[in-house]
Amino acid sequence: MAMPIKAAAPVLLVGCGKMGSALLQGWLKDGLEPNDVFIVEPFSDSLSEFKKLGVTVVAGASDLPSNISPSTLILAVKPQMMDEAAAEYKSIIEPRCMVVSIAAGKTISYFESIFSDDTAIVRVMPNTPAAIGRGISVLCANQAVSGDQRAAAEILMSAVGLTDWIEDEDLINPVTALSGGGPAYVFLLIETLTEAGVKAGLPEALSKRLALHTVAGAGALAESADEEPAQLRINVTSPGGTTLEALNVLMADDGLQPLMIKAIQAATDRSKELAG
Repeated sequence: MAMPIKAAAPVLLVGCGKMGSALLQGWLKDGLEPNDVFIVEPFSDSLSEFKKLGVTVVAGASDLPSNISPSTLILAVKPQMMDEAAAEYKSIIEPRCMVVSIAAGKTISYFESIFSDDTAIVRVMPNTPAAIGRGISVLCANQAVSGDQRAAAEILMSAVGLTDWIEDEDLINPVTALSGGGPAYVFLLIETLTEAGVKAGLPEALSKRLALHTVAGAGALAESADEEPAQLRINVTSPGGTTLEALNVLMADDGLQPLMIKAIQAATDRSKELAG
């Protein structure tokens, strides 16, 4: 039986922007009690809908209840704000508390240096489709994370989509490049298909609609089909037909594949640089 989401409670969420809000909505939908959630968000006035549900929302760490004892601390602030933010919670968390970070570029060792080597740390790389519950998050834990804590971290992130675990933290860099930045590449594909359609003579509105729904529909088909994407591509490609002509360009030696490899490698290298 899957662990209930309440096993991760009480939850202290620091930062409730787009990703934090998506997580919170998913948790409440999955059955986490509002009175088990505490949020620190400077722009707390924007979270009035959650306050009405019974979630505790404060503007800063000093405003939290003095007796707060979270089982899970989730740090969802921007990486450049993490030094100041994380240090504020060192005195709040107890040894049993698990720290979960969704900040890009901040390593497990970074958080161990702030809290301690004995603190349970889980680093997560989510992506923006989490906003509609269709994200995918990759998690990596340090040695202090127990089996129950791994299950709790997984169920919290499952509220916004699929999850996978890695044991080698270095793999977070290509994960960041592929799935973290991946939505942007897909959005660019929609843009470029739209522009190509316009260049071919289509009205812009029609070209945009065709591009958007073709990409969305193809993604849904690839997700639901038993066949591999390569076979799905073959299924659409008639010998001597129009699709083959386009694929001859896209699959050439200087086509899409080498370009994508170059792009993912560039993003991976930058992720390594940001991690120090």
